Amino acid sequence: MFKKRLISGAILLAAVIVLIVIGRLPLFIFNFAIGIIGLFEFYRTRGVEKDFLAILGYIIAAGYMISVLTAYSYAPVMGLAGSVLILMAAYVIKYPQYRSDDIFFILGGILYIPFTLSFIYLSRNLAAGACVTALIFISAWGNDTCAYCVGMKFGKKKIFPELSPKKSLEGLIGGIAGAALLGLIFGAIFNKFLSFSIHPAFACMIICAVAGFISVLGDLTASAIKRESGVKDYGNLIPGHGGVMDRFDSLTFAAPAVYIAAIFLGI
Repeated sequence: MFKKRLISGAILLAAVIVLIVIGRLPLFIFNFAIGIIGLFEFYRTRGVEKDFLAILGYIIAAGYMISVLTAYSYAPVMGLAGSVLILMAAYVIKYPQYRSDDIFFILGGILYIPFTLSFIYLSRNLAAGACVTALIFISAWGNDTCAYCVGMKFGKKKIFPELSPKKSLEGLIGGIAGAALLGLIFGAIFNKFLSFSIHPAFACMIICAVAGFISVLGDLTASAIKRESGVKDYGNLIPGHGGVMDRFDSLTFAAPAVYIAAIFLGI
């Protein structure tokens, strides 16, 4: 299992690096795919992935993602407003077939997965977009890897025993510190491509530390949903890792965090 996880992880990482460098349509297609597949996996936790409302959710999500490609500056606001209006219209037209919590579950999935993950592509459209987008994966996956290593070696104090039994305070601190260090190194190497309001190395360190911490919330959110739904994994699409949401769950929080932090620091 570990060997399979390692190989598939390495292939996925290599593919992500290539897509970040290329950007544009190839990155968009990748972002579109993980957003829609992740949404399908989320709806499947309640067994509604083929329901009328779920199909409407896919259509709304697809429309939002396309708006990201064609008018990315306004897409987040358009996506939020459009999703609410369309789903509430469906609720009223179909009343009393659906309950309000059914509508908000579908809406929540759109905002939780395609909406947040779209900041991967949105980040690529910023100045020095390739570097900013790379920070999303460095903060999320770097934090995850460092937290795992530190937690396995030194982890003693469990912080979320009912939600994620393996997570420890030592691992949490190690993950954030590791993400910050990776960000510092990345910023020092690629500083000539970056123009933050402070030194690029320190800007990247701050971004990765903050986004790394926030990415933990994304991971825990995904774990809570799985436990509430009684499922072990979101799927088996990625060998050794599970579904799209098992691998990209932390990016749902890290992507918007990096985007906002980069703008705040004057990219």
